[in-house]
Amino acid sequence: MSTPAILISPGIAAPGTVSITSSELYFEVNEEDPDFKAFDPSVIRYCDHLHGKWYFSEIRAIFSRRYLLQNTAIELFLASRTSIMFAFPDQNSVKKVIKALPRVGVGIKYGIPQTRRASMMSPRQLYRSSNMTQKWQRREISNFEYLMFLNTIAGRTYNDLNQYPVFPWVITNYDSNELDLSSPNNFRDLSKPIGALNQSRREYFENRYSAWEHDQIPPFHYGTHYSTSAFTLNWLIRLEPFTSMFLALQSGKFDHPNRLFSSMKSSWSNCQRDTSDVKELIPEFYYLPEMFVNSNGYRLGQLDDGTKVDDVELPPWANSPEEFVRINRQALESEFVSCQMHQWIDLIFGYKQKGPEAVRATNVFYYLTYEGAVDMDNNSDPVMKEAVENQIKSFGQTPSQLLLEPHPPRSSAMHLSPMMFNSSPEDVC
Repeated sequence: MSTPAILISPGIAAPGTVSITSSELYFEVNEEDPDFKAFDPSVIRYCDHLHGKWYFSEIRAIFSRRYLLQNTAIELFLASRTSIMFAFPDQNSVKKVIKALPRVGVGIKYGIPQTRRASMMSPRQLYRSSNMTQKWQRREISNFEYLMFLNTIAGRTYNDLNQYPVFPWVITNYDSNELDLSSPNNFRDLSKPIGALNQSRREYFENRYSAWEHDQIPPFHYGTHYSTSAFTLNWLIRLEPFTSMFLALQSGKFDHPNRLFSSMKSSWSNCQRDTSDVKELIPEFYYLPEMFVNSNGYRLGQLDDGTKVDDVELPPWANSPEEFVRINRQALESEFVSCQMHQWIDLIFGYKQKGPEAVRATNVFYYLTYEGAVDMDNNSDPVMKEAVENQIKSFGQTPSQLLLEPHPPRSSAMHLSPMMFNSSPEDVC
């Protein structure tokens, strides 16, 4: 079989054709397509699969995926520990492709039978069918592993910068020379979204929601999102291929130095004070020290106070990027995080993601960030369709909702009360 497809790779959506034989999958890019010609050559050179061939024997897992909030894509995980993602014209094509590929399901890790039906399951069905929540509750897997699992089944992927995996901020102290991980004052209250940790900022967002009046656009707390392709590129700006992708996005120039990721302390304080910054983190903060080092010597400019932007400025308690990542990961696996992680999951993946519970939790985002907000198939106006697609590409996408009820807590001897956490600084700009 053969079908039109788009290869989704970081910074690129390459139009072409997927062909499937009895034992192989091929992708051939259409180099004459104007969309492909518009891509920056410096970004294209990092895309390995423009003329791709994969044997069925390499394929370990197949997941249904969304592309631009439509359920028209799949992601294949390979024996090489890499993955490839394709978007198709419609859901029918997705079903035909899954039927033509080997019956591997979503792999063997999650306790789900290896059937084609598993590859077509919705994120919510995958969550219900897997044994990972019980494993996490029993402490057989780490917080990091469990968050990666939730991100993966909710459609977050390293292949699409608009749907990059989301991880929480957990440490709040970026000033001290020593970091005491036995003190709750150094940890974030994970029961609140990043925009509601600071009381005066929370009130600002709640007032915006209650005063909103618009015929077509429903009310929201946040006009920006916690995860967008631009935020991901900014976090990873010192590493290729993300540097080239950032430059392609910015017409070949680095952004204003004040807007670049330059310091952990200022990044944390911005997302406590700035009403247009509610960013969460990405998984690399917990395993990739290289992201903090300007090893390629990019000239990133100077801050307003004259400070040169170079390596990321780390908190005094971390003597090196490696130590910062080790302590950050230690904090992620700590008891304070373990016994409130389910509350953050409720906000990002669960029952507080949308609807009345999201309103109560100060957790409502712009309507076009949610699945089901638009029906692209029935949108016959090409100008309107392109405008909506650009909005979805630029302003973030909320993960698929995995639960409609509270997520169960992890088994823990510790009980937390909100009074244990330091409230964030009250000034808002």
